Order: sequence, then C-alpha cells, then structure tokens
Amino acid sequence: MDAMRLCALWLPGLTLIRPGSGTGPGDPTVPACSNSSFKSCEECLKNVSCLWCNRKNTCMDYPVRSILPSSSLCPLYDARWGVCWMNFEAFIIAIAVIAGLILLSIAVCCCYCCYCRRRSRGIPDEEEERLARDREERRMQSLQRKHERKMKQDEIRKKYGLLQDSDHPYSRFENE
Repeated sequence: MDAMRLCALWLPGLTLIRPGSGTGPGDPTVPACSNSSFKSCEECLKNVSCLWCNRKNTCMDYPVRSILPSSSLCPLYDARWGVCWMNFEAFIIAIAVIAGLILLSIAVCCCYCCYCRRRSRGIPDEEEERLARDREERRMQSLQRKHERKMKQDEIRKKYGLLQDSDHPYSRFENE
C-alpha cells in the first residue's frame, strides 16, 4: 500500500523532470527565446534556457552543448544568464573564487583534523620525543649524583664510626 502511494507521488514528479516537459524550449506555453529579442533583459531571462547579449540586444537559446557561450555568439562580458545585473565573466570569476574558498577551507579543516587526531592518539611528535629523552637523561643523572652523594656520606660515617650495623639500624648507641 505504501509503495502505491510513493508511485502516485513520484510519477507526476518524473513527468516534470523528463526532457521536453516543464518550462523550456520545447514547452508550448513558454515563448521561444528569439521572440524576446530587442525587448529587455528581464523579459528574456524569464525563460531559464535563454541567454541575453547586451551588445546585440538579442535573446538567444543558451548553447547547452558547450558549457560557456562562444565569443562569436556573444562575448562573455556582454552575456547575461539568470540575472541581468551580472555578466557571465563576473559570474565565472565569482564561482571560481567561491570554489577556491571552499577547497581551501576543506584543506584547512582536513589538516587541522589530522593534527588534532594525531594529538589525541597520544603519538608524540619529534619535539615531544626529544623533550622526553632529555627529561629521562636528567633524571638518570640526578639518580647517579644522589647515589654518589650517599656513597661519600657512608664513607665519612665509616671514617668517624657513625655508620651503624645495617642489620639493626635501631640498635642502641654505646659510649665507650
């Protein structure tokens, strides 16, 4: 039953997407682009498949076979498509800048995420490893100096008879 409802909803939508249906050059309710020539840019661009050329004041079908209209058809700085206030050249530059900013932000985000992921995993980088080695080396030197001091102190205690029996550190000190 649900599948029937979905089909009932999708079939009208598919007829709008099908080539030749909807608004376009093949639709009889929308006038051809050449009918809007020598009128105005706004009137020409009501049909999304039309291209307005400012220099020639002509409305023509957008050349869908090529992505950009050729300069023999209409120079890019005079071509208008979609809106009348922006020429095709500015449109291309704006799209390129926006795409560049998006790519740059994606690259920055990826680098930042990789850096954070490496930090969160606990993988130390070279500087941290060097600092850890130096810290361990200083600790070992400190322990060695501490051991040497203890040895010297024990020798001094032996010399003056202050070293007690190591088996009984709490034995009573006797005066002779």
